[in-house]
Amino acid sequence: PEGTMAFAGKYEFEGDENYDAFVQKIGLPSDKAEMGRNCKIVTEVVQNGNDFTWTQHFPGGHTTTNTFTVGKEAEMETMGGKKFKATVKMEDGKLVADFPNYRHTAEISGGKLVEISTSSGVVYKRTSKKIA
Repeated sequence: PEGTMAFAGKYEFEGDENYDAFVQKIGLPSDKAEMGRNCKIVTEVVQNGNDFTWTQHFPGGHTTTNTFTVGKEAEMETMGGKKFKATVKMEDGKLVADFPNYRHTAEISGGKLVEISTSSGVVYKRTSKKIA
């Protein structure tokens, strides 16, 4: 069912599109860009109603965790490790967040986690398959 509980689970990076163009556009430092390229990131989503804990596990033990409630401002961390405040919204079953220099959406489509980040017309798409 396409309910609010659709996000919970663990997802492993499967593929992406436009990575290089996107990280250049948002000014990600090259070491960080290299770390994220074709990286088998495992995204773990814990959901309790509108409350989310969204953790990305990078190879080598680095993790980034964002905790937020849909519709309420929360402190988040970007791909580059910068902290900022954002309000995550739910639109048509997608989670939508406006990061400082890009817009990020996440949805479950065909059992996969599909994340799309858009910055000045450059669209970066990352797909992860459910592993747990």
